[in-house]
Formats: sequence, C-alpha cells, structure tokens
Amino acid sequence: MLVELKNGETYNGHLVSCDNWMNINLREVICTSRDGDRFWRIPECYVRGSNIKYLRIPDEVIDMVKEDISKAKGRGRPGRGRGGRGGRGGGRGRGKPRKDQEAGER
Repeated sequence: MLVELKNGETYNGHLVSCDNWMNINLREVICTSRDGDRFWRIPECYVRGSNIKYLRIPDEVIDMVKEDISKAKGRGRPGRGRGGRGGRGGGRGRGKPRKDQEAGER
C-alpha cells in the first residue's frame, strides 16, 4: 500500500498492522522524498496516523474486507438484538431502600 504524508513524503510497503488512530506499521518499505528525486529502502516503518494525507490500498485488499464484513453480518450473535440488555437501562432498579422506607413509609 502507498501512504502519502502531509509533508509530501511517500511510503510504499506491505501493511503489517493498523490501529483505531490510523497509526500503521509497514514492512519492506520504499520511502520517496517530497520532491521525488531521492529513495530509501527501509526494512520496517511506523507512521503516525495524524501525519497521513492519504492511503492508496490495492483493490484485492478492499475486496477481502468486503467479504469479511458480509461474513460477520451473516453470523450475528444469538440472543442479542437492539439494546442487548433490555433497553433504556433496564435491570438497574432503584437501589436498596433505606431502613425507614422498608416498612412502607414513602
């Protein structure tokens, strides 16, 4: 995959991992300078998500993700629907009554 940073540098390599903040790890990376006249080969690289301008991802990878999403939708979790716990905070109750309220003095 290709990663272009906000400063103009590009990193082209194999995606190893990605997190929720779009921080990514790449392997077998070729780094290109912002003006495109210098290249470096790097064994592995970490890119902070806040520095990424855009990503170019191969179509095969996008197709694999679409397949995974459709499989996950088909499985579902038994016994879970909207709300999952009974809706609107169900099951929490009002707490234990104080001793003076137990006898019905409310």
